[in-house]
Amino acid sequence: MNKIRRRTVSVLILVFAIAAGLCVYIVKFAVNGRSWASFSANGNAYYEGRLALGTVTDRNGVVLASIDGGSRVFADERLMRVSTLHAVGDRYGNIGTGALKAFASQLVGYNPVTGLYSLDGNGATVKLTIDSKLNAAAYKAMDGRSGCVAVADYKTGEVLCMVSTPSFDPADPPTIASDDTSGVYINRFLSSSFTPGSVFKLVTLTSAIENIDSLSDWSFDCDGSLDVNGDAVTCTRAHGELKVEDALAVSCNGAFAELSLKLGGDALAKTADKLGMTGRMKISGISTAAGQFAKGADKSSDLAWSGVGQYEDQVNPAEMLRLVMAIANGGRARQMTLKSPRSLDESRLMTAATADKIAEMMSYCVKKTYGEDNFPGLALCAKSGTAEVGGGKDPNAWFVGFLQDTAHPLAFVVMVENGGWGSSAAGSVANAVLQAAVSK
Repeated sequence: MNKIRRRTVSVLILVFAIAAGLCVYIVKFAVNGRSWASFSANGNAYYEGRLALGTVTDRNGVVLASIDGGSRVFADERLMRVSTLHAVGDRYGNIGTGALKAFASQLVGYNPVTGLYSLDGNGATVKLTIDSKLNAAAYKAMDGRSGCVAVADYKTGEVLCMVSTPSFDPADPPTIASDDTSGVYINRFLSSSFTPGSVFKLVTLTSAIENIDSLSDWSFDCDGSLDVNGDAVTCTRAHGELKVEDALAVSCNGAFAELSLKLGGDALAKTADKLGMTGRMKISGISTAAGQFAKGADKSSDLAWSGVGQYEDQVNPAEMLRLVMAIANGGRARQMTLKSPRSLDESRLMTAATADKIAEMMSYCVKKTYGEDNFPGLALCAKSGTAEVGGGKDPNAWFVGFLQDTAHPLAFVVMVENGGWGSSAAGSVANAVLQAAVSK
């Protein structure tokens, strides 16, 4: 009897161990099944180390890339292929932020019931939020210059346009030397940071509104240069007496240098961090490059220049787009997305009152300085930037902002490397893209 009891207990222990192991496997299968199926060593999903399944389309269902075994077929039109390169990816996987690589686990078409099996055997379709025609318009407007253009819906967070230049035709890729310095594989919108110049004044302005009492009573008399302990912070000309809204509109370096010194480095650094200028974020799982704010010592010319957007400031274009999206949306930044389903997450970057004040001043910038006639039919709020980069090179040209238009809630960022004057070089690109967007 004891022998039978011991055998029964042993069998029960074995059954329990098998059941426990099976439970552990089922949990691991449910959690990790997709990543197992999309592992690059899986011959059913990859061919010679490259993804062998899946289709990528734009928001309107236009096929941008399809994969069948070892063959990758891109869009029919060359302009569409070149303008969506960094959003879609290349033939050999050199562009890590492209959909073919970043969304590989979705493209293989795995599900826990049938695995990778499907009737057509072609994997899944990933629909991007971008509009390929809008990308084409942005690429044409860049006219061969290096930089990036992005447009997003500030109510939903959907990225409608994402162009990085230089680019190339993924259907007919050129030979790119190992020592090439053009950065053609880099998505400048997501993966780079640049000297911001005067677009950073939006950060300094936010800090001033939140930290300086009675900012509306503040004024500055610009004679073309501000002396900071023997160092000069120069302007393009003598602007005369300015209130804060005029200081932003004429982009007075002296006025914003004085505001920076008044705020102090700690307050400016805190605002830059809160607004996301120094961190990273993820857009549909793709991490952006980090920016930096080097505040300089209090009362120093370094601090003065950092508040103007120079010194050692670096800003990622995606983070700058997120900032103007928040200003447009009452201080709330919707999480950006490049594919469905979109997230409902949002972050409050500033109070609604602060956002409304800045939006009003950005509208005034267009009316007073940039010229409404240069943006016909657009209810535009904007800020330009002309960022000195040294080395005898022309400045980087920035133009950021949004439309106060319920039918077209669009925010944008344009950055043209060594493009020259911000409002003209980058502003003209922004106008071309926005006109294409609102006419759809």
